Amino acid sequence: MTSPLPERAGRRCHNVINPLHSTHYFSPDLEREMTALGVDDQRAAYFAVRAAAMGPVGAGVVTAAFSNFSPELVARHVPAVWETASPQAVLAARARAVDATLRRLLGEEAVTGKEMSEAAELALRAAEACTPHARPLYAAHADLPVPQEPHLAFWHAATLLREHRGDGHLAVLLRAELDPLEALVTHCATGKGMSPRWVLATRGWRLEDWDAACGRLRERGLLDADGELTEAGTALRGDVEAETDRLDRAPYEHLGASGVARLTELAGALLMRALEAGAFPEGMIGKG
Repeated sequence: MTSPLPERAGRRCHNVINPLHSTHYFSPDLEREMTALGVDDQRAAYFAVRAAAMGPVGAGVVTAAFSNFSPELVARHVPAVWETASPQAVLAARARAVDATLRRLLGEEAVTGKEMSEAAELALRAAEACTPHARPLYAAHADLPVPQEPHLAFWHAATLLREHRGDGHLAVLLRAELDPLEALVTHCATGKGMSPRWVLATRGWRLEDWDAACGRLRERGLLDADGELTEAGTALRGDVEAETDRLDRAPYEHLGASGVARLTELAGALLMRALEAGAFPEGMIGKG
């Protein structure tokens, strides 16, 4: 099926919307709000914040839905975190943190400006075409009410678009026969993902797990002796991204070429402001 959009238009839009959604995960505002609830471990806070829309789920559900975290790390914090803070309390804390984070990173003028209202309208319109089947994280967040304030409505829509694409991406990785750590290794090897050091520090995997995954990928001819993608590995990652684009085309086709271009422009400008304000930790992106 031929898409009416320019090639990779949806991916380019996602690539500026997704980081804007993600800013709160690295925010001192979220840390403050979750600590006030009694959740002072950052990884426990992340699991709770992202999973709260699904209710007080167990470790198995979080491991499956998030995919790239070590099951042992998830089980260390879930479901115990719900004994400290209920999903409803976590969702309220998340909303307060997002509000504070966006105001701090973007400034009051950007938060209350007409461009933010336009971005929210466009992103929400795109999200109208997202579908819940086989997309648990998207479906859970789609059940939440849309906030009234434009900057929070925009963030809510960004969350829907991000989780919709992410759920589809996991299905593509499954079809490519890449397990969670193999997917991380190959993504890092593209130079476009998190650094291996960051993955090991935040995802709960051990160095021996990483080395074993590299060995499996070398056996498949996807990784060379230096840890770089082979021609076959590069082709597989390209196929994974292209198929992810295909499964994620509906919201952007619904918005239309001009709408996607404008949303990309608006979100891109907001992202640049957030980056200039230090939204993400140093060393997070890139190989090393």
